[in-house]
Amino acid sequence: MGVKLRRAGFDDFTILEKAESVGGTWRENTYPGLSCDVPSSYYAYTFDPNAEWTHYFSPGAEIREYFERATRRHGLEPHIRFGEEVTEARFEDGRWLVATNSGRDKLEADVLVSAAGVLHHPRTPQIEGLDDFGGAMFHSARWDHSVALAGKRVGVVGTGSTGVQIVTAIAGVASHLSMFQRTPQWILPIPNPSHGGAFKRLMRRPGFARLNYALNAGIFNLLTTSTIKPGWQRKLIDRACRLNLTRVKDPGLRRKLTPDYVPMCKRLVVSSGFYDAVQRPDVEIVDTAIARIEPGGIRTADGRLHELDVLVLATGFDAHAYLRPINLVGLGGRTLDDAWQGEPRAYKTVCLPGFPNFFMIMGPNSPIGNTSLVPVAETQADYALQWIQKIASGEVARAAPKSKAMERFNTELRDAMPGTVWTTGCDSWYLGQDGVPMLWPWSPGRFKQTLSEPRLDEFEIH
Repeated sequence: MGVKLRRAGFDDFTILEKAESVGGTWRENTYPGLSCDVPSSYYAYTFDPNAEWTHYFSPGAEIREYFERATRRHGLEPHIRFGEEVTEARFEDGRWLVATNSGRDKLEADVLVSAAGVLHHPRTPQIEGLDDFGGAMFHSARWDHSVALAGKRVGVVGTGSTGVQIVTAIAGVASHLSMFQRTPQWILPIPNPSHGGAFKRLMRRPGFARLNYALNAGIFNLLTTSTIKPGWQRKLIDRACRLNLTRVKDPGLRRKLTPDYVPMCKRLVVSSGFYDAVQRPDVEIVDTAIARIEPGGIRTADGRLHELDVLVLATGFDAHAYLRPINLVGLGGRTLDDAWQGEPRAYKTVCLPGFPNFFMIMGPNSPIGNTSLVPVAETQADYALQWIQKIASGEVARAAPKSKAMERFNTELRDAMPGTVWTTGCDSWYLGQDGVPMLWPWSPGRFKQTLSEPRLDEFEIH
């Protein structure tokens, strides 16, 4: 958003960042094995290709470095106030008043954009005795690097992408590794080749960089987002996952690792080494339910105590928090909690009725399922920028979507969900409280078209 504002000639903007550096999830997560499950070239800004990726799927530290370099390269540092977490934003007298935990005077703004992200509030499981554990315990997004794992008995709770990456990375380091599994995951095996000097030299040529981006975007979306609805792509992914599972030779272990739902119903896990890791003699998959946590380890429902020295909670995030716990207050004192009674909703993923001149990047129903969030953010930022230009020119003083327009959009969303892979019978963080997926049920192309330009007739404009 900051880069697009600068490129459009705007210089009077402030980015409030609660941490001491940029990077978002790639700053917060530093666990062993951390990498992206989207091709590196596609996980980059269209306006800032990176020739220095070392692998097809980038390690987390490289992604953080890329965002830090982009911040410096595009002159954003003077616009960022670090260590300021927004506590409240209130629309009064035609402007937004933004308060932070720093105690500084409230910031006044004509336009407010939330780029708070999706997966940033770690979710701690409600397990009896969690505070009784006698060893080192931490969430995967708060990794304690002072804790040595070599020769330790390590337990990992959770089997999503994070848990799979951690187990793959530390198998053979810990003396014994236990992965506590509530639900098995489908694993798609995609190799992660390194990028040599020849590729990096080619990436420094703008024409090749654009071609490489388009090629990776096209192939990735064809094989992942196209599986939303039935077709050959879904069959191909299904076949690849099931064939990969046959690499597990022990029938009992294979049964443990076999999901009872179709691939892509949950977020697909990409790993070429996980099945090798779990077949080691010092690695155990525990699929018996956890009864409680004790000082010495985890006791499962069969009465067995799994003795542990270190416990890692790879239990994900609150995927439906969005910008909360910020107290967002719109017209007439209407709060975000008032607007989101039941489930978070939005107009075309970016706006809310009753909250003028407010825009969201990665708002409700954004296309975040097995795709690159970077082009999603660019599309939403481009949409917000169009409104900002109208406001700056005096064409519009304030604008917010009409309630009926948002209702029509959300009705269309819900009507499109039946038949999607997410409704084929599994429980995941994609689902809302009513069991309806909170994702984009159409193609990336339709997303870009939907946000290509504002529909003025669908807004209350003053």
